[in-house]
Amino acid sequence: MPLGTKADESTPSTPAPGPGTGAVKEQRVTKQRLAVSAALDELDDFVSTQELYRILQNQGVSVSLATAYRILQSLADEGLVDVLRNGEGEAVYRRCAVTGHHHHLLCRNCGKAVEVEAPAVETWAARTAKEHGYTEVAHTVEIFGLCPDCTARKAAGLL
Repeated sequence: MPLGTKADESTPSTPAPGPGTGAVKEQRVTKQRLAVSAALDELDDFVSTQELYRILQNQGVSVSLATAYRILQSLADEGLVDVLRNGEGEAVYRRCAVTGHHHHLLCRNCGKAVEVEAPAVETWAARTAKEHGYTEVAHTVEIFGLCPDCTARKAAGLL
């Protein structure tokens, strides 16, 4: 459905996992959900809910900040977006091109993100869990630094 088209009662729902139960919760496809999803598709880097809200407002999309928060959390719960905490501890979201398990390099200045696979991290995590008797483990690894552009700007005294 194109952006700006209204969803009606006959619009199909997207299944989403229920909280902690593995149950499926139906998510209504609303014009706000479609607008949030479309905006994420246009962005290359992670974005906070408030940044996304401002983008939507500038596009003339009527969505409340609370609704934007709920939609982003729902998309994250469904595995449709990645969510991580930036250097300030704020949740940021991004539609990732990689669908499997991966990690990110994140510029703490401009927010640029690079998706990376890290087999050494996977091996280390599995070995560490096994050594301590843990099963059904999961992990996240995010690496923060300055991207090449911001590094050059810093070297030139522009940061």
